[in-house]
Amino acid sequence: MKRIAYYGGSFDPLHNGHLQIARQLTELFQLDQFVFIPAFHAPHKKNKNPTSAFHRYAMLCLATSDDKQIKVSRMELEAPQKPYTVETLTRLKNESNNATQIFFVMGADSWNEITTWREWETVLTIVNIIVVTRPGYPIESSHVTEEIRQRIVDLRNENQLRITNYELRETENQRIFITDAVNLDVSASEIRQKIRGAETDWREKVSVAVANYIEKYEIYK
Repeated sequence: MKRIAYYGGSFDPLHNGHLQIARQLTELFQLDQFVFIPAFHAPHKKNKNPTSAFHRYAMLCLATSDDKQIKVSRMELEAPQKPYTVETLTRLKNESNNATQIFFVMGADSWNEITTWREWETVLTIVNIIVVTRPGYPIESSHVTEEIRQRIVDLRNENQLRITNYELRETENQRIFITDAVNLDVSASEIRQKIRGAETDWREKVSVAVANYIEKYEIYK
């Protein structure tokens, strides 16, 4: 069965933490593809003005151009009137065949506020979920229903062999995998602040291609 993981977000900008998530999860969950889905304008950030979707998409493509398993989708950029994750996952599910197993990736911060998302229970049950831990964001489960908690598979502190050999075949009930395979504390907002403050160490937190693009087009100044 083909396995594809999708990772949605603003990616403003894409940083090394995002890239490490893509590469580590591709290996640990034996994924055939890992797809970034940049949001046109994240619905939970309506009061903020994100960087142009064009620039964010370009940075994603530049940073992942050498990795054949990592791709970038334009689906939310081309349908900005449908910004909600439940709509994106429903479309992906409907367009996939029975031989494809879908995973949706989210960070610990998104997991902790998942009940504020539109049709959040559908989001957590329509496909498999991978929750990636992040320093400073303890993983809780008391905020979700008992039915959702029963779907959780906690892979934290597991070694690589245990994760890759875990039973991942399609089942009637999709599961929620919690993994600490990536545990970097990198923030896109911190990177933007450093650039505006004329600091230089932000370059260490993004790929060379992304750093050069940001400087060339003076995106965050």
